[in-house]
Amino acid sequence: MSRSLSSLTSPEVAERIGRNPVAVLPFGSVEQHGPHLPCGTDTVVAELVAEALAGRLDALYVPFAPYGVTPLHAGLPGTIHLSPSTFERLLAEVCANLVEMGVRTLVLVNWHEGNTPSLDRIATDLQREGRASAIVAQACYTAQRIYSEEGGELTHGGGIETMAVMAVDSALAHVERAGEPSRPPGAAELDAMRRGSEVYSFVGDVRELATGGWYGDPGWATQERADGFAARVAGELERQVNEVLALRKRAHELRKEEQ
Repeated sequence: MSRSLSSLTSPEVAERIGRNPVAVLPFGSVEQHGPHLPCGTDTVVAELVAEALAGRLDALYVPFAPYGVTPLHAGLPGTIHLSPSTFERLLAEVCANLVEMGVRTLVLVNWHEGNTPSLDRIATDLQREGRASAIVAQACYTAQRIYSEEGGELTHGGGIETMAVMAVDSALAHVERAGEPSRPPGAAELDAMRRGSEVYSFVGDVRELATGGWYGDPGWATQERADGFAARVAGELERQVNEVLALRKRAHELRKEEQ
């Protein structure tokens, strides 16, 4: 694991950035996750994966605010929703400060789909300014791909998220309280539509997808799977991040050759 910026002294931060000017930041949300998982599920899982990734990259781990953009769950007990403008302003200012310190690559590790448009927007702005490269690492989608062949599904409060919470602290997952999720007619089709990549629309209330605000199979999660979760997901993210860095380096070299 990489030590967090908040636990380092100022000279130690300078030394870390001087050795490797890469920072890894986690992004999640605070929102209801049914009767069996904590409201901070997305944040604690993002932090676990991002810290493991920072260690693998020998990068500076930089904690972020626990809150995210989650209008889908707004109004339900335990949910704290930031507007996109508030989230983006906070993110932009944190990144600007890191760039001022000398960070040249920012890896934004996300476990909450609602953050994606804002992360993409700020990452694009950072690169347009030309002072730093930004990489968005969708840890939740990586986990979905890794575990799909084993029957894992990325649902709200289901198997993959329950396993991920168990990886943080098994005492936080109360599978025995879950019961059976209830879904209104057409919920599965609505869920697939909103996650489409071609033609799609939006869902404004999670209860359109699940009457109780969660769905999936928490019973799929096991302690054995949880024990290997962070290393497995962080290892795959490391591979992909290094591929992106190599592509960007090659593109930069080709531009220099053309000048």
